[in-house]
Amino acid sequence: MLQESSGNINVERGIHRHMNNQNFVRGVFMMIFALFFGVTALKYQVGTFSRGGPGLFPLMASSALFAIGLITAITSFFTPPVPMSHSIKNISIIMLSLVGCAAISGAVNMIVGIIFLVFCASLAATSYSTLRNLKISGGLIAVAFAFKSFLGLNLPLL
Repeated sequence: MLQESSGNINVERGIHRHMNNQNFVRGVFMMIFALFFGVTALKYQVGTFSRGGPGLFPLMASSALFAIGLITAITSFFTPPVPMSHSIKNISIIMLSLVGCAAISGAVNMIVGIIFLVFCASLAATSYSTLRNLKISGGLIAVAFAFKSFLGLNLPLL
């Protein structure tokens, strides 16, 4: 790691400085995530815009996510860096909420799983609001019903 001393200020140069910038790392992870789903989408027939195949929507969504990640990574060079912070407790709470949602959705139904996901994951937030959790749960349940009704997905909602 190269460092340049200017009085009492040390300025790190190179990739190490950017890997400690939360905005840069966020952009890179969005691009990796988008590439993973974009490459997977290419295994399906894409079709055309007038007659899209099963791979068209995931490819378009992953392209948009990649563009957002690229913009995030580029703007991190022009904004003050936000230092990385890790909280094992919060990561564990989010993982528990995801696993619990999947288990409850299979054992009971998806509505109860979504409610568990929202209320459990919100324990990792800096503030807790029951009203906010109810609104988020309602919105996610509405999206699940829309997916079931309009897209014909077989979701165990009730």
